[in-house]
Amino acid sequence: MKFLLLLLPLWGIGGYSQTLDDYLVIAVENNPKLKSEYAQFEAAMRKSPQVSSLPDPTLAMSGLGRMIETRAGTQEARFNLMQMFPWFGTLEARENAANLMAEAKFQSYLNSQNQLLFEVKSLYAEIYALSEVIEIKEKNLIILESYRELALSRFKSGGGAMVNVVKVDIDKDGAFTEIELLKDQLKPLQVKFNLMLNRKVASAVVINDTLTLPSSPELTNYEELLQKHPMLIGLEKQKESYLAQEIVAEKEGLPNIGLGVDYSIISRRTDANPEGNGRDAIMPMVSVSLPIFRKKYKAAREEAKFMYISVENEMQDVKNELQSTLEMTLYELRKSSRLIELYNKQLKSSEQANKLYISSFSNATGDFEEVLRMNQDILLLQTQKIEALKEAFIAKAKLDYLINENYK
Repeated sequence: MKFLLLLLPLWGIGGYSQTLDDYLVIAVENNPKLKSEYAQFEAAMRKSPQVSSLPDPTLAMSGLGRMIETRAGTQEARFNLMQMFPWFGTLEARENAANLMAEAKFQSYLNSQNQLLFEVKSLYAEIYALSEVIEIKEKNLIILESYRELALSRFKSGGGAMVNVVKVDIDKDGAFTEIELLKDQLKPLQVKFNLMLNRKVASAVVINDTLTLPSSPELTNYEELLQKHPMLIGLEKQKESYLAQEIVAEKEGLPNIGLGVDYSIISRRTDANPEGNGRDAIMPMVSVSLPIFRKKYKAAREEAKFMYISVENEMQDVKNELQSTLEMTLYELRKSSRLIELYNKQLKSSEQANKLYISSFSNATGDFEEVLRMNQDILLLQTQKIEALKEAFIAKAKLDYLINENYK
């Protein structure tokens, strides 16, 4: 919960401002899947007291319908109290196995929290990018309107054709429809985002943050970083738990020892007065279980061994998958960085060219078709840049998930 504590100061005192960090806090506190994972961990923590406690003692009572005569008197009732004790170290081994499995559950919870943070960041980036594209296209409508006025002015002055005005109208209609479709696309993303935070679907999703290009780290010790991933730590705890369960199976195959006492109530004899007349009888008792049916103990040991082997192979598979994903994530970061650098250069050149085309058309020396084409090129580069920025942000969020950065 260290990550959550670090984010708590971000809640505004004078007013509530929902930043990405605020949304992450809300998700960690409210997400039902995460709550379910934590409840499973809490349940696993309650397993240890169950398996590490002694079995309940047994108390047997008997009232003899037909009195048994003894030398010291008639036996009227008998009580037998017995406590069984597992073999030395059995309870400790059971407790150790349960605690290790509970630790594995906690690591599963941490991994789910990491995944949730990644999903919230990714969806936030999607909403941000879509909102930015809508804003760019709305600004482009204003630009197209200025082009229309320019084309209409050239037509009225006899220096241009009316078809140029019609072409602008066609582009405006297409741009308006694209904006409406993007707004429709934004709605389900906002609903999904709110449901991820387990709040009302109609709640406003405010995008206050501006996504910036994250740096591409050079990880030379990524294998060491991946070893700290909750999935691998959780599987390691499972392995240790199955080793402990194998010890439990061996211990349970040894005898259990019972200690107890037998107490008999004796009534006094009236026909004689022997020594100890009417004295109740107390007899210590010891019992030993005989685990002669060995198949179940052998099967329990073999089960633990095979589960250990299974988890060991699963660990290697997860490690390979994490390493592969990490390499691809670093590639995505480098790729996005280079694309954004390219788009910035192309935008600068395209905007200069566009000014020249507009100037040429205004002076009746240029083609209006080139003005519209260059404007579309600029619009495409702007949207591609936002897409690359979004992909870079998502890649960085995935990197944080892979190297467990959220808890530093």
